[in-house]
Amino acid sequence: MDKIQQFKRVFGHIDKNGDGKISPPELQTCIGKIGGDLSLQEAEMAAELMDSDGDGLLSMEDLVKVVESANEEETIHDLKMAYKLYEETEGSGCITPKSLRRMLSKLGESRTVDDCKKMIAKFDVNGDGVLSFEEFREMMA
Repeated sequence: MDKIQQFKRVFGHIDKNGDGKISPPELQTCIGKIGGDLSLQEAEMAAELMDSDGDGLLSMEDLVKVVESANEEETIHDLKMAYKLYEETEGSGCITPKSLRRMLSKLGESRTVDDCKKMIAKFDVNGDGVLSFEEFREMMA
């Protein structure tokens, strides 16, 4: 089953009346079924925030945007956590050849500092000899 079919299936389970839209009460019921607690007022506010056409209801496209945006946020968070492992010193904002070598060594991969310089150079967009988070993110894409 591809991604779109999965979204359609989930949407169909939430859209109890089959009108092609998720209403605040349907959203409230859905959240309740997965163990959450959402008042009708909170469901109305959530629907209003996610609604793209102003009708107060969520379309299939609205659901896809919300889920994909949450997935992207989770991916960025995971990348930030990984980046911190490679940083020269926590909060330094860069991965140096030495810090890359250190982390690769911890992972069982023996590399020289020169090897690490070459690896960094492939993704070092601004040529400063280190990887910023954005450069690391592009490398991991």
